[in-house]
Amino acid sequence: MRTIDEKGRQLGVLSASEALDLAMKINLDLVEVAPDADPPVCRIMDFGKYRYEQTKKEKEAKKKQHVVRVKEMKFHPNIEDHDYGVKLRHIVEFLNKGNKVKVTLAFRGREFSHMEYGKRLLERLVTDVSQTGAVEQSAKLYGKNMIVVIGPTKGK
Repeated sequence: MRTIDEKGRQLGVLSASEALDLAMKINLDLVEVAPDADPPVCRIMDFGKYRYEQTKKEKEAKKKQHVVRVKEMKFHPNIEDHDYGVKLRHIVEFLNKGNKVKVTLAFRGREFSHMEYGKRLLERLVTDVSQTGAVEQSAKLYGKNMIVVIGPTKGK
């Protein structure tokens, strides 16, 4: 196996027992870092310190990731203007934070026979949020619900 010492210098191709003896002499561990290579690459290092560094790197990578969440906002076709305004503000807030919004328009009873009210409401909503979001999935009917998915615009 190809062996690398604690300072990063190559010691050449050694047998496993020779490399292990070298590591034990300086009170360090022999760690296989590239098992798929030909010959496999081993490094003489402090394994506890190596594991700590790896964990630190993983945590740092997780901090830099942005998880896109899908928020849901429910409407009914006969919503009052004030309630619509409140929900619209929340949707804009979600989009500004980088989240997607799933808008669910629920039809109850006889409302189902007046789909045009629901479609108009969703069109109004899409135009009202056009500054901060764009439709990712157009209006589709699922049972008694009409659903639209709005995602944040790329500029945000």
